[in-house]
Amino acid sequence: MTTDTQKDDLTEGPVLAEGVDEEPVEHNRRIFEGRTYLLIAGVSAFYALFHMAALNGWSIRGWTGIDIPLLPVFPMETWNFRIVHIAGALILGFLLYSARAFPDADEDKQSPLDYLAYAALIPALYACYTALSFAAQIQGGVMWNGMDAGIRSAEIYHYGVPLLIATTAGIVLGWTRARVRGTIAPADLVLGVCGVAVAMYLITIFGTLMRNSTGTPFAPIGMSLAAVAGTALIMELTRRVAGLALIIISGVFLVYVFVGDLLPGFLNSPDITWQRFFSQVYTDAGILGPTTAVSSTYIILFIIFAAFLQASKVGDYFVNFAFAVAGRSRGGPAKVAIFASGLMGMINGTSAGNVVATGSLTIPLMKKVGYKPTTAGAVEAAASTGGQIMPPIMGAGAFIMAEITGIPYTDIAIAAIIPAILYFVSIYFMVDFEAAKLGMRGMREDELPKVKDMIRRVFLFLPIIILIAALFMGYSVIRAGTLATASAAVVSWFTPYRMGIRSVTKAFELAGIMSIQIIAVCACAGIIVGVISLTGVGARFSSVLLNIAETNQLMALFFAMCIAIMLGMGMPTTAAYAVAASVVAPGLVQLGIPLLTAHFFVFYFAVVSAITPPVALASYAAAGISGANPMATSVASFKIGISAFIVPFMFFYNGAILMDGTWPEIIRAGATAVFGVFLLSSGVQGWWVGDRAAWPIRIGLLLAALCMIAGGLVTDLVGIGLAVGLYFLAQMTRPKAIA
Repeated sequence: MTTDTQKDDLTEGPVLAEGVDEEPVEHNRRIFEGRTYLLIAGVSAFYALFHMAALNGWSIRGWTGIDIPLLPVFPMETWNFRIVHIAGALILGFLLYSARAFPDADEDKQSPLDYLAYAALIPALYACYTALSFAAQIQGGVMWNGMDAGIRSAEIYHYGVPLLIATTAGIVLGWTRARVRGTIAPADLVLGVCGVAVAMYLITIFGTLMRNSTGTPFAPIGMSLAAVAGTALIMELTRRVAGLALIIISGVFLVYVFVGDLLPGFLNSPDITWQRFFSQVYTDAGILGPTTAVSSTYIILFIIFAAFLQASKVGDYFVNFAFAVAGRSRGGPAKVAIFASGLMGMINGTSAGNVVATGSLTIPLMKKVGYKPTTAGAVEAAASTGGQIMPPIMGAGAFIMAEITGIPYTDIAIAAIIPAILYFVSIYFMVDFEAAKLGMRGMREDELPKVKDMIRRVFLFLPIIILIAALFMGYSVIRAGTLATASAAVVSWFTPYRMGIRSVTKAFELAGIMSIQIIAVCACAGIIVGVISLTGVGARFSSVLLNIAETNQLMALFFAMCIAIMLGMGMPTTAAYAVAASVVAPGLVQLGIPLLTAHFFVFYFAVVSAITPPVALASYAAAGISGANPMATSVASFKIGISAFIVPFMFFYNGAILMDGTWPEIIRAGATAVFGVFLLSSGVQGWWVGDRAAWPIRIGLLLAALCMIAGGLVTDLVGIGLAVGLYFLAQMTRPKAIA
């Protein structure tokens, strides 16, 4: 965060963003030094490099035209790759993140509870040994079958019980031990070993015909026990890196599995035994399903890309470029926040993380030019949230949408263009009108970077341009992402931050750390997806939407909006969309809404849950920087981002906004929608024709905006007519200046 001294320095000369590319350190993340740092950095870098090698190893034929494996272990079988992907995140996550936040001063380094943790290592290691012995027996020709009493006993007492004892001990002891920021807790070592034991067993079992037995009486009991431990490990890591919101929702869904047969109405579900459920939840019907499929491929690839951009200081350039272009206009830093947060947010995949990265610079400057702390935080939160809907990357949601719907990624990115423009144009109008009402100035010439200096370094946009061009030239997402990552290293050679072997290694290390949260969140969301799939509650929810739609289709959409927002509150965008896509989207499709429209509808509301009171992660992060009240900031963010709550209804009523139509239809829809959000912003902010607007005019502006947003030719003409009438009304009622 920028210090007061730094802020004074910034206002005395050109405002140059520094540290935007620095990854914030969470309160419970360990900070290592010496050999321990080298060890953890090596593990983190290897984890990211493993994914880059594996992904390109699968497509090596596409690169060379020759079937040459990149490494002996590649290409890996899909399920095995996803299991290793999750296990690696568990190991790295437990090594890096403590169960609780660290105190200001380290507590006693040695705790008597550490001896219990070391003792818990014994059953954890024994479970690993047992999993290896199972693999050897299967390799030797033993017919593994869940109905065999001897095998069942071995799996329960020699694998499952030791594993569950070690997992439980690790989670409990992680909470109770003394906390030292520079050391790894023995309890977390136990949890890492448990993650290995789960992966070893599942790879062994899924590598045989046992994959086909999941959810049946023939499934080995060890499969269910491994899944219980794996689910507990995933939820514990998710709690450490993403908070309690997703854990509570996941817990509710897990409880529902076993009490659903006792509930009335559409919530009633079949009686499902714990063995059947857990034997199936750690498969592609749940944890290894679409969310992990995306996190193990596209998401981690673009996290590596973002890490390379950070290592080459491209993020700093993005912010400086935004200052040079928009800093002179009234309320300049707020408009800088819009541009910079949109550029950064589309890459980093998390609204709150984007707030911390760019907001540490823009929020203090907004306050300096006259914005209230609440407004400054709200502008940054709304802008950072909008980055998640900014094509071509759209955080990570676009990739999950492509995986779930089967719609090509390029079609999704193209469809997102007009809605993204509407969102950011609306925020621009909101902050501009706010600046006009407060009589704010722009920043002085000597406070800003020189435009000519920024233009000389415009080549730093090349990685983004190469990514977009490669995608639309028909290259696979993996190849396009790899090319963009390589180009980020190349363009750095023309800057003071030239990337060599050390910088590349650091970028991979950073990517490994950055990936932990999103991988844990995706795996945890997979638990919820698994519950929905196995209990059939999603289909029953769809029937409820259909019943509501028989009375009023708009009411059904409003109900779907509320559910999507509630499911997303307190959750990262990726998980919020994954859950909403499983619960809400199928019902919308059954209403006759096109597949892409239905998923964009829930995606937008899952995204804006980050600025929706009462639980708004992006707004709370911004309030922490601005020093404002978190709830007041979230309400102000909701107001500034109000158009995001209207846009999904716009493309429901007018598919041309999602590029579905002829070019004249698309152009007219885009133009009238932009005018509509202009009127909406004027009405909300109460600023019209260069002056404050009275309430009757504000109400008229809102009505005109709704007419423009509806998308029909008649309603557009009515909206334009209303706007013209309000213009003349404002001119006639404006007090005349006294000569």
